[in-house]
Amino acid sequence: MTKKVIENEEMEEEEVEEQLEDWDDWNAEEEDSDPDFLCLFCDAKYSSSEALFEHCTSNHNFDFQSIRKTLGLDFYGSFKLINYVRSQVAANRCWSCMLTFQSNKDLQNHLHEAVSFNKDGKLIWEDDKYLKPFMLEDSLLHTFAEDEDAEDDYNTSVDREELMMDLGSSVDLKMICIDDENALDAVPSNPDTTNKNDWKDASCAFNGFLNTENPLEKAVVNGIEAKENIASSDKKQKNKHLRVSFANVFAKEIKNVNENYFGAYSSFGIHREMISDKVRMDAYRGAILNNPSLMNGATVLDVGCGTGILSLFAAQAGASRVIAVEASDKMAAVATQIAKDNGMLWVAGPSRHNEQCTGVVNVVQGMVEELDKSIQIQPHSVDVLLSEWMGYCLLYESMLSSVLFARDQWLKPGGAILPDTATIFVAGFGRGCTSIPFWENVYGFDMSCIGKEVFEDATQLPIVDVVDSCDIVTDAVVLQNFDLATMKPDEMDFTSSFELEPKSESPVNHSRDTKSKTSCCYGVVLWFETGFTSRFCKEMPVVLSTSPHTPKTHWSQTIFTFREPIVMASGKPNADDLAAIGTDACPASRIHSRISIARAVQHRSIDISLETTAIGSGAQKRSWPVQMFNL
Repeated sequence: MTKKVIENEEMEEEEVEEQLEDWDDWNAEEEDSDPDFLCLFCDAKYSSSEALFEHCTSNHNFDFQSIRKTLGLDFYGSFKLINYVRSQVAANRCWSCMLTFQSNKDLQNHLHEAVSFNKDGKLIWEDDKYLKPFMLEDSLLHTFAEDEDAEDDYNTSVDREELMMDLGSSVDLKMICIDDENALDAVPSNPDTTNKNDWKDASCAFNGFLNTENPLEKAVVNGIEAKENIASSDKKQKNKHLRVSFANVFAKEIKNVNENYFGAYSSFGIHREMISDKVRMDAYRGAILNNPSLMNGATVLDVGCGTGILSLFAAQAGASRVIAVEASDKMAAVATQIAKDNGMLWVAGPSRHNEQCTGVVNVVQGMVEELDKSIQIQPHSVDVLLSEWMGYCLLYESMLSSVLFARDQWLKPGGAILPDTATIFVAGFGRGCTSIPFWENVYGFDMSCIGKEVFEDATQLPIVDVVDSCDIVTDAVVLQNFDLATMKPDEMDFTSSFELEPKSESPVNHSRDTKSKTSCCYGVVLWFETGFTSRFCKEMPVVLSTSPHTPKTHWSQTIFTFREPIVMASGKPNADDLAAIGTDACPASRIHSRISIARAVQHRSIDISLETTAIGSGAQKRSWPVQMFNL
């Protein structure tokens, strides 16, 4: 028996050696091809990272190796620095002083040595979002540390190409560098992103360590372990099992964001604000209670039920079963108690037929994406999908993806989704919507210096506030339409172009000069409407509007401020053709803009870009650099 065990161990050792040789051969093949290294700032390409960095130092005042040495950056800090610089250059923004330019050429003419690397006490590339490669297949990311590695007393066995591919799969990655005592659970990989080669399937099991002082390293290939002594005997320590991947970096970040997000909804103050929003409540209550052909006898799924108020409306309207899903532990318990106190809680058992509209609400705690862990619902068995998912600027919080997930999993073909449409509107706002007038006269004192600084801050940060309809200085236009019954999740990210023209008839306000017939547009304001249309609400369709022209809601409106106001005028005013478009001397007849909204790297946030061009009556144009906002 002992002999047989020894023979098996010898066979296993031979298999390990063969697999490690295969791995080395694969690496060697990869290394034979010389990758092109793209400059961080221009289109120049080089055959080595060393040549590229020399070019960056001499041509762009960016000394990568010096910065690494000065700041003592490790592999991950250097990795983030490269991705940060690439992201800033893509936005025509100086990586060190943050100034934005109209073109890459202007940016290159501006580039200078960095005066400071810090902002608010942290490195400007400190954010973990820069662990995700900005550019796919960026050869620089897995070669910049090669020279440094060659000088070490050991060689790292982690394959950097694999590391890049792991990173590229974003949130659903492999596993990360954790010691045995504190190892996190592995994150399953997405089979759709798996490489066709077996080595990729086994990559999550390949253990290694980057930039470590540990002299021993353990490699696992296809589940077989092999120890290799890499350092001199005086440095030998106990072997640690280390697993490398960036999965848990992102998985942990998403977990933290979700915990904070759902934890925030444990506050009764937030629920009071939402329930006190009469526009919101009247729309949902009207759509649910005034459409009996939709709700009577229906199976309803309420995504993100909160206190359960919408589920109670559904039960009151005659639904035969209401599944109320709530991710917050506290609010799920509260919703259960509320349903019980009102005689509407579903109770398992043969004798639960009480009065009509009672005993149908089943509260389930958990995220809707994990609903199968708590309750079994037959696929495509739900008649009505109900949710109040909207956030600021409609898409903030990114809860819409959860609603679409529930729709695709459980809604019957032809089933109803409430609301079933959503529309984002945009219009230009005037001076009265800014903080400037307030600070010009504070109990008789001029504090306009504060107003100017607040205005400058507003050009970088979106503001959620109630906008007075008299401060709207252009006609409103549709930015984007969504059909929730048919849209795909990736349609949440979009780019839309539009033109704004001065309001033909505008009341006198802070932004209008009645003598010159001009007005100043200080930025754009976004709001939304959701529709409970006649497609599903046949008896009584309803519209929920957050427009400045309708009663205010807890969503308010979302304000994006231009870098400088644009003077506008209707018709063909007397204009100085030599003056800049959008000034008093040469007012613009319209503003052409383009807005992009996309889900941000930071979970549940959105990124917004704003491009602005003023167009004169003679079709002459003046453009401003793109503005980037995060909500």
